[in-house]
Amino acid sequence: MSTCGIAAGAEPVYRALADAVRDRELNIEVRKTGCVGMCSMEPLVEINVDGAPRTMYGEVGVDAALRLLDEHVGRKHVVPGFQVPGVDQLGFYEEPGHDPKAKQHRIVLRNCGIIDPTHIEDYIARGGYQGIKRALAELGPEGVIDEIKKSGLRGRGGAGYPAWMKWSFARKAEGDEKFMICNADEGDPGAYMDRSVLEGDPHAVIEGMLLAGYAIGATTGFMYVRAEYPLAIDRIENAIRQARRLGLVGKNILGSDFNYDLEVRLGAGAFVCGEETALMASIEGKRGTPWPRPPYPAEKGLWGKPSNINNVETLANVAPIIRNGGAWFAKIGTKKSSGTKVFAVTGKARHSGLVEIPMGTSLREIVMDVCGGVPPGRRVKAVQTGGPSGGVIPEDKLDTPVTYESLQELGSIMGSGGMIVMDDTDGMLDIARFYMGFCVEESCGKCAPCRIGGKQMMNILDKIADGNGTPDDIILLKRLARSMRKASLCGLGQTAPNPVLSTLRYFMNEYEEKLLQPV
Repeated sequence: MSTCGIAAGAEPVYRALADAVRDRELNIEVRKTGCVGMCSMEPLVEINVDGAPRTMYGEVGVDAALRLLDEHVGRKHVVPGFQVPGVDQLGFYEEPGHDPKAKQHRIVLRNCGIIDPTHIEDYIARGGYQGIKRALAELGPEGVIDEIKKSGLRGRGGAGYPAWMKWSFARKAEGDEKFMICNADEGDPGAYMDRSVLEGDPHAVIEGMLLAGYAIGATTGFMYVRAEYPLAIDRIENAIRQARRLGLVGKNILGSDFNYDLEVRLGAGAFVCGEETALMASIEGKRGTPWPRPPYPAEKGLWGKPSNINNVETLANVAPIIRNGGAWFAKIGTKKSSGTKVFAVTGKARHSGLVEIPMGTSLREIVMDVCGGVPPGRRVKAVQTGGPSGGVIPEDKLDTPVTYESLQELGSIMGSGGMIVMDDTDGMLDIARFYMGFCVEESCGKCAPCRIGGKQMMNILDKIADGNGTPDDIILLKRLARSMRKASLCGLGQTAPNPVLSTLRYFMNEYEEKLLQPV
């Protein structure tokens, strides 16, 4: 069970099933898994017993769970009414090459909802730790970097920087000690991709950390997880203990001379700590504020040592690439944006949840085909990608394929993967105020452009919303936005104006309706 299922009431459902199976002395195993992605249908129960079809049920309460036990398990028939498509039954979850209707392709989420994340044996049974085995036995550090280069994997944290290049810089950097860092400080409103991977498949991230650490020559890896993710922290700590017990973490890993240990560090939940220099300051026990670059972390990072940072999703891609080869990964997606991308789709989508699609899939396919569009009687108005660093994309642009470059051309970004669907009841001025308010709250205050500029933009947005704005306020908004972009110290301030600028670009009429004088 993951946080979404527990929040929907999965714990009592699990206990009721486990107790009933024990009391009835049934030879059935009741198991927990991570999030399968269909969060709007939680709690989910999948039944797989001999003599009856393997079936997934959604929105299952305690009474319904006991009925499933009586009828599906006892009488061997599917119970009508709350059956939902299962992971291996729904077309869009299947391999695109096998089903023309397929929309999703699960690489990062390959084990989520299938394995018990608390059992390392489940991960190993599905090919887990074969990547690090191949790296140590065949490839060596340079070979690992070469496979990642062939794959075209770009960082999934938002910037899209080629992963192999960052690794190569860190490997070539001189230093008696190097560090590998996993950025699990997920703070975008509506984003929970990384949390779900840590909760549903923690060993995938650990294996990615092992491979990245091996490639750059690190001896220690830090998993930086925000403290607001208690279940993810519990799962990753449990997974590290299991891996250490099997000799997969620690000294002489798999009998080699590779020594590498992992530690979990907790963040206090500041959005700015997702920025890599602020994150490293936080690990060092300092206030989480950014510092100017260069020097870059590969040259001078944690405690002044060469360091490399990748986020959870990036690392979860690494083991399959090493196991299957970089060329395999490069064939998925587009030439410049290879592989897949995980999105947490929320807002007005009928079927909110996690989706993983090949790069190049259009926004419309994600919203309409995978997530079922918006509720009946409403129409899609816009989609927000990239969280506070991104922007809104209007409905008439939804046929745009999802790539790093195409989203930037529209004035948004890929970001870490939050995607909020809006319908015709949503006001774009309110959306701009929400994101700017978030950035003002989360600004660390270190640099004046972000600290003062964001507050001033917020004041103007409020003035317009109150019906007291003038056309000059629109000009001033754009001028402040340009100043913040150019002069802010880190990505938080540089990108904070994006939601405002994108709403001005596509929905100026909604601002004009509020102005005292026409533009």
